[in-house]
Amino acid sequence: MTQKNTKPNGQARVEVVGAGKNYGDLRVFDDINLTIPNKEIITIVGPSGCGKTTLLRCIDGLIPLTDGHVVVNGKTITSPPADMAMVFQHFGLFPWKTVVDNVAYGLKLSGVKRPEAKERAMSFIQLVGLTGFENNYPHELSGGMQQRCGLARALSMEPNVMLMDEPFAAVDAQTREILQFELLNIWGEQKDRSMLFVTHSIDEAVLMADRVIVLKGRPSNVHEIIDVPLPKPRNRSTLLLKEFADLRELVWSKLMDEARNAEFDIRE
Repeated sequence: MTQKNTKPNGQARVEVVGAGKNYGDLRVFDDINLTIPNKEIITIVGPSGCGKTTLLRCIDGLIPLTDGHVVVNGKTITSPPADMAMVFQHFGLFPWKTVVDNVAYGLKLSGVKRPEAKERAMSFIQLVGLTGFENNYPHELSGGMQQRCGLARALSMEPNVMLMDEPFAAVDAQTREILQFELLNIWGEQKDRSMLFVTHSIDEAVLMADRVIVLKGRPSNVHEIIDVPLPKPRNRSTLLLKEFADLRELVWSKLMDEARNAEFDIRE
């Protein structure tokens, strides 16, 4: 069930090699090595401040690594690649654009003509359940609907790799659970794609993942890689499985042993 810095079988979509990041004198993470194959969902967990979001942004080419490199589909990343898309925690929608224009934005930037971009955007609006709201503005949508719009925008680019930065953290618990299962359903219909999903929720990490990456330490590195062999497709009944509870406890123990050790040190 548990692995230590191992590489899975299968063709790699993303390779992170010797990745390190500094902000001034602060070393955020160090010597991170990951291989993400095709068709796999990887979740990344770790304590606050360990660099999860920073790592995701480095993988996307939004900010440069201090050391190491990232390879996506065989190409070293120096800027955001066209075959990768990111969904942000706080939606990232343009408030002056309608739903359809937000979803079509990336398509237009990539050179798709307006009529085709709108047609393709509408198909993804339907996919995420926003039909009827295509002409609404973000302020007219609930938080969950705004995140659906952000998801549709990312999917419309038909990326090989999806990066998810706490995508459901800003919505209520009920909406979060609905979006988790809807994303899994959508993902089950997708072909030849991989996903990296950053979350603070251990339940979410286990539910979504084929493997859970645990980051720990200061600077952080890959402490553990945990396989998640839960049956698919996953639904609410998955949460009731003993295997799910066992995996949740395993991930929790990996994250909390440092906190417990620190507490014991203080007591002594």
